Amino acid sequence: MIGGGIVGKACALALRRAGETVLALDPQSPSRPASYGNAGHIALEQVEPLASPAALASAFRRLFPLGGALDFRLADIAAWGPWAARFVRASTPEGAAHGKRALGSLLQDALPAWRRLAASLGRPDLLVEHGHVVVWERPDTARAGLETWRAADIGQARLRVLSDSLADRLRQSVRAPIAGGVQFENTGQVRDPALVLNLLDEAFTALGGQRRTGRAVRLRTVEGRVQVLLEDGEWLAPERVLVAGGVGSGVLLRDLGHAAPVIAERGYHLEGGADHWGDLPPVVFEDRSLILTRFGDRLRAASFVEFGRESSPPDPRKWARLRRHLAELGVRMEGPIAEWMGARPTLPDYLPAIAASRRADNLYYAFGHQHLGLTLAAVTGELVAALMGGATPAVDLTPFDLDRFARGRDLRKRNAA
Repeated sequence: MIGGGIVGKACALALRRAGETVLALDPQSPSRPASYGNAGHIALEQVEPLASPAALASAFRRLFPLGGALDFRLADIAAWGPWAARFVRASTPEGAAHGKRALGSLLQDALPAWRRLAASLGRPDLLVEHGHVVVWERPDTARAGLETWRAADIGQARLRVLSDSLADRLRQSVRAPIAGGVQFENTGQVRDPALVLNLLDEAFTALGGQRRTGRAVRLRTVEGRVQVLLEDGEWLAPERVLVAGGVGSGVLLRDLGHAAPVIAERGYHLEGGADHWGDLPPVVFEDRSLILTRFGDRLRAASFVEFGRESSPPDPRKWARLRRHLAELGVRMEGPIAEWMGARPTLPDYLPAIAASRRADNLYYAFGHQHLGLTLAAVTGELVAALMGGATPAVDLTPFDLDRFARGRDLRKRNAA
């Protein structure tokens, strides 16, 4: 298993529990993965993919220079330019409908899969099912936001208008006006993303799973089977290979002829002491594209959708914007305050890639989960274990095959099918 994020770790553990001998190859990059730095939110409500006519139409007003969370690194245009062209082609009504059906099939069992995983780790408390809150600071955005959410497909999540009691609790922690809000139920959060990663590693090791620090730099086929080249020059010839390496998966799979147009969709967070933040579920300040989540005695403020290369340096303006948001909200973090940036692996249609490769007899992949890596990690692990074990997965994985991006395929016609 190639990868060090939560999807790869969940897959490695599920495979080991299925009786497979598993070597987890973890690159241990200096920057912690998106799995570590996310908002900890189990987002069952995000059924509608971000590749849609609505998302495309709203892109301009969400740009970073205009105060929004969306940004494109000009220096990295060679990386995101072709991806953006594919995104535009995928953002049709037919493409959005196809994506909603596909994501819905994965999200249907996402929360039960997390319950099963947390229980199997001996930590049912790892999953906190108190829902989350979305609020607006202006009456006009509150009216529009409530109308939008009521019309949206939110799958198995439920929503209702923000209760007076919860609104009062929130106003004790922020000084900005709360003009309106909604409460989501049947969503949740993990107690701490870093703790989840550590527990998955510990369970994997306790079951005899093998771990090795190293980076896969190339794949090749020999007599129809994949071999893996490590950065130290060693070739590995495993019985089967699972590529679950986030953004880096694209380069590896392109070696074998796959079209794998994954981009680094980078997010940022600040994290500090939470003494002045109430015991609240995750709170989304939708006017600011900002989410605040409490993890024990720490408070995390996360935001931004920045397209670029994974290796490009972080943009300090993003952390400055987060600090400004916190100041305007009247939210105080106690020091030390940590800064983080990490890259979500995102494909142009905002669907993950989960399948057995047709380019080699022993190659599988699971990556590209965009904002839903944490949400879908547990169910992806179960599906991959079934797939690689020769069983029929509980979800039809056809929509997640990378061949949807193969040259000559008409994405719009395929999505309409």
